[in-house]
Amino acid sequence: MKGLSREVLIETGLRLLDEVGLDGLSVRRLAAELGVQSPALYWHVKTKQELLDGMASAIITAAGMGPPRDGEPWQEWIRRRARAYRKSLLSHRDGARLITSARRAPGALAGFEGELAAMVRIGFSPALALRTIMTVGDYTNGFVLQEQARIGPPGEEELAILASLPTLSEAFRSGGYREPAEAFEHGLNVLVAGTEAVLGSVPQGGID
Repeated sequence: MKGLSREVLIETGLRLLDEVGLDGLSVRRLAAELGVQSPALYWHVKTKQELLDGMASAIITAAGMGPPRDGEPWQEWIRRRARAYRKSLLSHRDGARLITSARRAPGALAGFEGELAAMVRIGFSPALALRTIMTVGDYTNGFVLQEQARIGPPGEEELAILASLPTLSEAFRSGGYREPAEAFEHGLNVLVAGTEAVLGSVPQGGID
């Protein structure tokens, strides 16, 4: 088919993901959407997993990750990076599920190397830099997984149980429960503060 390419497959796959979700996405469904037979797709992606990997890479790339800007404190960079990643995951139905089921493209490693090198230049050891980025990434993935799986507000039975638990009720009334964006920021701030503490306690020569 003229115009059929890996990029077209990934773009169409992401559009179908928004329509039918990860469980409804199949090579056969994608082929039908493109007006071709399934074997025609295998000239561009060898397996469904390869297609999913490409779709996941597109979502990550859209987040615009990269090293800190000139003069940008690492704390603000971590927050900006995590917010952009969350936004990109939320831009597609089941975005977090897709990411967690996919393998990273080899090309993404070069960008990752740039981020780690920048962190090392500002005082992180390579190990701590890697752990920090992975922890923030895992937190973001897990948060969005729950966010995209939300089943709505509590029902009458849950509210009745809540009313019988005074400490939990007070926690809710006093702002312990936050909307997703606020809750995400709270967790992100905790991670940044924890990293500051770890970085400050690292002896000269870095962390093992």
